[in-house]
Amino acid sequence: MKKTLLIFIFTNALSFSQGNIYPRETNYGGGVGLSTMYMVLDSIPGQSLLDNLGFDTNELGTKPLVFYGGEGFAQMSGPWRLGGYAGIGSSPVSKSYEIKTYEDKNGVAGYQSADEVNEIEAVSNRFRVNARVNFLMGAMTFEYVIPIYRDLEVTAGTLMGMGGYSLTINESVTPLEAYSNIGKHLPINDPGQKHHAYLDGEDQTVYVDINNRNLSAEDLSTFFDNHKNITTDIAYQKVDLEGFITEKNGYFFNFQPYIAVKWQFLDRMGLRISAGFNKGLIKSDNLKTNGITEPDETNSSLHGLTVRTVLYFGL
Repeated sequence: MKKTLLIFIFTNALSFSQGNIYPRETNYGGGVGLSTMYMVLDSIPGQSLLDNLGFDTNELGTKPLVFYGGEGFAQMSGPWRLGGYAGIGSSPVSKSYEIKTYEDKNGVAGYQSADEVNEIEAVSNRFRVNARVNFLMGAMTFEYVIPIYRDLEVTAGTLMGMGGYSLTINESVTPLEAYSNIGKHLPINDPGQKHHAYLDGEDQTVYVDINNRNLSAEDLSTFFDNHKNITTDIAYQKVDLEGFITEKNGYFFNFQPYIAVKWQFLDRMGLRISAGFNKGLIKSDNLKTNGITEPDETNSSLHGLTVRTVLYFGL
């Protein structure tokens, strides 16, 4: 009798423990929740524009870039699961540069040294650059589910879809009402021409030639262009001190394989954490600068490691 009772208790205990460890049948439920994705981007399209203005990728906050959005999933058949994801990532950055005017006396493009051939004077204006990177992504997810315990499972999947990218760079001088005092290097009879200046990204200073030689705007621009490749003591960049906005836009196909862990810690709530690698490509004809496709534009890649977390509600 005792032996029969022990066998009965042991059998029921074993069955109960196995029921908690292994799922008895396929679950055809689903879930939806808020998602946060962290993407460590190697580079971004238009990075050279920011390099010329003294920025680098780290200042943009793209390592990692944080996406906020949502995603959902539903069990389709057996271990296969189908879902969707949508998110947006954005990162702003700004810099302020001191403006100094000088008189070029040696005929060599660029500001060399105040102790040698130039006279330099600081002005009250500041040259400001504001940049913002925006990503918009929408995709479907396909997963294969590997159950570990009743409330814990591992999935291998991929995220595929389309995305949009934009980089906006706004250059301006403050205060605006006094910017004309800087433009003395341009002749009065050439209205509407750019105020050409040298920007040094290292010491965050813009140097402006007051053009005491009275070169025309066209000759001054040619003079700068002919010498930009031989100036070594400054970071050459021709900027528009009257204000200028540059927009770079494109769309891309996105592919992101990943491994995820799902933990159902409550009856109707759980947590998903996934890690993967993002691969996106913007073709040259899909990338435009101020609405125009540049003839020398090249394909741009959007590669980087990703980590995604989802607090979901459902089964």
